[in-house]
Amino acid sequence: MQTWHKVLEPGALPEGRVTTVAAGTKTIALSNFDGRYGAVDNACPHQGGPLGEGSIETGAEGKCWLRCPWHGWDFDPHTGKSPGGHGDGLPTFPVEEREDGIYVAVEEGPEHVRTNADVMAETLVNWGVKHVFGMVGHSNLGMADALRRQEEAGALKFYGIRHEGAAAFACSAYGKLTGRPAACFTIAGPGATNLMTGLYDAKVDRAPMLALSGQVDTQVLGPGAFQEVDLASAFKDVSAFNHTVYADSKHGELVSLALKNALLTRNPVTLVLPNEVQETANPEGPAGTPDGRLAALEVAPPTDALEGAVAKIKEAERPILIVGHGARFHMGPIVRFAEKLDIPVLTTFKAKGLIADTHPLGCGVLGRSGTPIASWFMNECDRIIAVGASFSNHTGIASYMPTIQIDFDPMALGKFHAVDLPLLGEIGRTFELLHEAFPDPVDRGMREEVAGRWRIWREEKRSREGDGGSGGVGAAAVFAAMTRACQDDAIIAVDVGNNTYSFGRYFESGGGQAVLMSGYLGSIGFGYPAAMGAWAATQEDDPRYRGRPVWAVTGDGGFGQYMMELLTAVKYGMDITHVLLHNDELGKISKEQRAGEFEVWKTDLHNPDFATYAELCGAKGIRVTDPAGLDAALAEARDHDGPATVEIMTDALLV
Repeated sequence: MQTWHKVLEPGALPEGRVTTVAAGTKTIALSNFDGRYGAVDNACPHQGGPLGEGSIETGAEGKCWLRCPWHGWDFDPHTGKSPGGHGDGLPTFPVEEREDGIYVAVEEGPEHVRTNADVMAETLVNWGVKHVFGMVGHSNLGMADALRRQEEAGALKFYGIRHEGAAAFACSAYGKLTGRPAACFTIAGPGATNLMTGLYDAKVDRAPMLALSGQVDTQVLGPGAFQEVDLASAFKDVSAFNHTVYADSKHGELVSLALKNALLTRNPVTLVLPNEVQETANPEGPAGTPDGRLAALEVAPPTDALEGAVAKIKEAERPILIVGHGARFHMGPIVRFAEKLDIPVLTTFKAKGLIADTHPLGCGVLGRSGTPIASWFMNECDRIIAVGASFSNHTGIASYMPTIQIDFDPMALGKFHAVDLPLLGEIGRTFELLHEAFPDPVDRGMREEVAGRWRIWREEKRSREGDGGSGGVGAAAVFAAMTRACQDDAIIAVDVGNNTYSFGRYFESGGGQAVLMSGYLGSIGFGYPAAMGAWAATQEDDPRYRGRPVWAVTGDGGFGQYMMELLTAVKYGMDITHVLLHNDELGKISKEQRAGEFEVWKTDLHNPDFATYAELCGAKGIRVTDPAGLDAALAEARDHDGPATVEIMTDALLV
């Protein structure tokens, strides 16, 4: 059965020209010569050259030929035949010129036959993958079409990004926030290699994610085909599960194993998909599911080890709790335990916001990006209880202090130095048992001491809010205003640079906020793509994330690396409030040069007016040059429905 499709407006194709048109899903080379329209298949039968990009040329006796742009072979644009009677002609299609335009008739395509890519896409959905960030291209079209079908069925959402690196950062941030993997999707060669930084960010910060990469056809793997890269080798170090998928693979099983590894090892995983494998029919191939593949993880620590921890805590007069990012899903039992025993709670920088800075026992961040409150209690304690923390040198947990370390990963226990008591167990279950082991509350007078330390620090911060001048607004004023404007349940993605240190030091977190950052990798450019990944989570039905506000904090250097993703945010209506500290400098590097007694060199930046840029992209853009304008600007951006950027002209020295 033929269906007629309007492909051009009247008079849109001049005499002696050829162009490419679409009739449904069929691509056609439409020509106009000697007052007649011709419609032939757009693909040259030799190398697949796009004939609609070719030319109409007149040969002997006025004969008209459609010439392939790739290798110069000729075809009759009306009959599709080639000169000399060769058997390599083109399919032709009926064409009509009507009053309202040019129409071409094509046969309705056959019903879709399920492919390997369909099996893999169905498996993604079965395992709960809800979001794919990526770029569609020539070596992943089969998988892209399978993902399209899943999106049209309402099973997942695909976000077309402007750079694959942003897709990987978005997935890494999503994994850090939710503990579940999103997928990034690229073509072979440069698309795949652009994922590397984001994949390593996920690896070192223990975030689950899946990378799906196209690949050249298996028959040309090896000799060095166009865009061929040995991706299995390239991904080997960064991936916990890394396989090339072949035509006779168990496609549902491979995806299931990849996602199981991502979830349980909290790592990135990669699957490489050769082009023709994606499109191979597989009507009977079973999709994978998580049924019977995942066990309950609420494992208690050994009884003797737990009893040893209880005894050591009872001996301590001034214990402290240091909470890391690994504890983010278990703060309820941790805080109840701390409240019962009157123990101050410090966080690592990656765990900022897991306990409110207004909580009577909350002491803020410990380490280089932290508060003097946390440092005070670190120095004055006689026992550390560290939970879900990686003991980064950035945090500075004292190695000489008696320490109970609690973690779900045996390799994390005592990783950098021996601890007094390593306690292996699921964090939430462990703290429930610790809570039960202490039947009576304890009052150590810590709440009053914490409050006193906060009074000293807040007075110091207020004194710094007036700093500024010709160089711009100071960071203390910026983050005091953001503290006032930011919702208690906000998700905040923070980039790398002086803005990060200032955020850690001056911004006061509510207990319901979540902070995302490139922790161990410290990759500049993370902030805005990470906010995109966080926003995706807020579109789900999961009540932990549904509808929560999303903020991004970046410097001009970090935002400059992925600033075109603002167009992605506009395209998908991502409601992201972006605080951009603009100082025309890679300020953190300048600071390090000064500290090392080097000349400050090559850290200056040439920037646009970012607020105007945001407006050109279709977002809200506001520029602030004076502290007096901070509150109104941040409130306006926060209340805007859609992406909004507040560009704050800051002083690089006031951090």
